[in-house]
Amino acid sequence: RVNGQWVKEPDMHSLGLPTTQPSVARFMKTAGYTTGMFGKWHLGYKDEFNPTRHGFDEYFGELLGHSDYYRHAYYDGTYALRDGLDPVKHTGRYLTDMLNARAVAFVRNHAKEPFFLYLPHLAVHAPWQVPDRPETPMVTKEKMLDGTRADYAAMLERVDAGVGMILAELERHGLAENTLVVLSSDNGGERLSDNRPWFNHKATLWEGGIHVPCVLRWPGKLPAGRTIKQAGITMDLTATFLAAAGAKPPADYKPDGMNLLPILTGQAPEQARTFFWRIDRSNRKQWAVRHGKWKYLNDGNTMDLLYDLEADLGERRS
Repeated sequence: RVNGQWVKEPDMHSLGLPTTQPSVARFMKTAGYTTGMFGKWHLGYKDEFNPTRHGFDEYFGELLGHSDYYRHAYYDGTYALRDGLDPVKHTGRYLTDMLNARAVAFVRNHAKEPFFLYLPHLAVHAPWQVPDRPETPMVTKEKMLDGTRADYAAMLERVDAGVGMILAELERHGLAENTLVVLSSDNGGERLSDNRPWFNHKATLWEGGIHVPCVLRWPGKLPAGRTIKQAGITMDLTATFLAAAGAKPPADYKPDGMNLLPILTGQAPEQARTFFWRIDRSNRKQWAVRHGKWKYLNDGNTMDLLYDLEADLGERRS
């Protein structure tokens, strides 16, 4: 933004997260952890923004948001697949399968040392291309959003398979009891998903766009089968990981989130928190605030909405 106005960037591939910004990978490294990331990196296409510049010892994945799952290129032909800084050709191999395999190999290769593994799958993001069909035509801008719920389910099942592979590898090396595993999402489901009982989808500030699952597994530390109502936000995971690892960030580092471990273990009570969101796009402008059970939403300055999320999960009565 310049003087409060959005200015179009002439080359979208020139944007990225500066390496001067702190990162969870860098903090984990200072605590003696080997760090690996396998999957979608949406924080800069240029080499200077690569995950290996942000504290990851290993990286394999795609540098764009929605590349073809078999050809690993954007619909304009920009090639996205990298192994570290190197472009690698794996045409015909399904991205989700490759990411699962690399993640399992990382666990196997570093089983005798502390490690931090980040696996952000591209699935189930568009294009909705199912596994085991390498003959699928190259994605185009016009057909980017073509797909069915059956396609969506098949893609998600392959992600599920990867979760099972990783858990099995942890068991194989005797690491399952003392490894914190977290499964979550960066936003609510999109067109082909069913977000009920929450209303609407990704790219909105209704609960269907921002309410996501978060499952934590740490048999040696966390009680099994427990559900808490503590409102949390993705940034809490950074503070939680650092606490679990005993990492000591610089004194001037102020995390955006909080360490959830005391609440998860029952050592501290749940607490009311205040969260803020905004969407500022040409086709949608929304602002939202949540405090405890109350949520206020401004929908493009067309109306003011106030919801009691304990009594009205679907945001139907304001």
